[in-house]
Amino acid sequence: MEAGFPLVVLVVALVLGVPIAVALAGAGMFGIYWVTGDFSKVMGILSLSPFSTVADYQLTTIPMFILMAYFSASSGLARDLYTSAANWLSHIKGGLAMATVVACGIFGAMCGSSVAAASVMANIALPEMQRHGYSDELASGAVGVGSTLDMLIPPSIAMIIYGIATQTSIGKLLIAGIVPGIVVGILLIVSIYVWVTISPKHAPKTYYVAWRDRFASLTRVWPALLLIGLVMILLYTGVATPTEVGALGAFLAAVIGAIFGRLTFATAIQALKETIRTSAMIFLILIGATIFGYYMALSRIPQDMVTVITELQLNRWIVIIGIVVAYFVISMFMDEIPLLLLTLQLTFPLITELGFDPIWFGVLSMMMVAMGLVFPPVGLIAFVISGTAKVDLMKVYTGTSVLMVALIATTILLMIFPQIALWLPATMR
Repeated sequence: MEAGFPLVVLVVALVLGVPIAVALAGAGMFGIYWVTGDFSKVMGILSLSPFSTVADYQLTTIPMFILMAYFSASSGLARDLYTSAANWLSHIKGGLAMATVVACGIFGAMCGSSVAAASVMANIALPEMQRHGYSDELASGAVGVGSTLDMLIPPSIAMIIYGIATQTSIGKLLIAGIVPGIVVGILLIVSIYVWVTISPKHAPKTYYVAWRDRFASLTRVWPALLLIGLVMILLYTGVATPTEVGALGAFLAAVIGAIFGRLTFATAIQALKETIRTSAMIFLILIGATIFGYYMALSRIPQDMVTVITELQLNRWIVIIGIVVAYFVISMFMDEIPLLLLTLQLTFPLITELGFDPIWFGVLSMMMVAMGLVFPPVGLIAFVISGTAKVDLMKVYTGTSVLMVALIATTILLMIFPQIALWLPATMR
């Protein structure tokens, strides 16, 4: 029990608002000294781990996909996607909310961050839905739950972090999220249709767009779809590494933005600055998690936990359900990247010991984190939407809670039919 005291220190630091990277590194250094009593060992690990962590070639995947996301956002591709989807679906009851889901899913193939997607789509889709009489509950629910698709559809930054932390194939993890992401999207559209059918007041207006205008709206979308298709094909075939795919995607996103005249030199420089800032934040968290990982290894807490649980001879599905509930609860209060880096040191050895597929568990983890990001009492995405679009937080919670049925249904399907996540990666070379 004494070996676990630094875990308490970490929790207290996080509750007090200490930056996550500092809390992880500080608790890790304290834990190493607590276990070994040797301060020189602490200094030795501190002198080596920052470089050894960030020198990993796989980490170059992260800034490349982040740069692709910022170039895509600066080029106005999210607005083009929403406009085109709305033109094609506006004649259907609840069509604008469905268009939001479609736009979130496609933009997710260029963004990779649910929180970023929620911020962008809240600015684009929410005002349009409100203008056509959609309730704040339905509008914010479609944006909130729709943006969680970005955690599943490649290039998901959280999925990349999972792959790096667990030494699992990043390419296969990214591909594994495609089918579950499509399933969530379809179920979300069905949920919207059922909601507005039962309660038409939430989406009172439809409008018809001429076929000529529908096809005209595709002219600004097809380059983005071509970019997404190329990224997916390269990841699936393995012709290029994820880093190379990210670099190519960032370059093409910049070219598309420049051709349409939306990505100027100033916005490109700003995108580079934001990429550096975001990447540095992630790398600092990774360094802190690495230092904390040394403490976990020295304390043998993960190994002892695996031993205790296996000796209890619990049904492995009872264990996985417990992990799922824990992820869901923690994700209400913490962003996906620190959550994964903090918890995987404990959960990953356990799920591999119980015989679960690490790729399947990666997709399941994304589902749990996605639910926590939109569910009360916290739900980071709910706060982002409320703050960005000036919508009452309780209305956001109402909308996301209703539409979260799509995430719950997909999670249940994943647990009953693991091949939903494993089939596509199994066909890769």
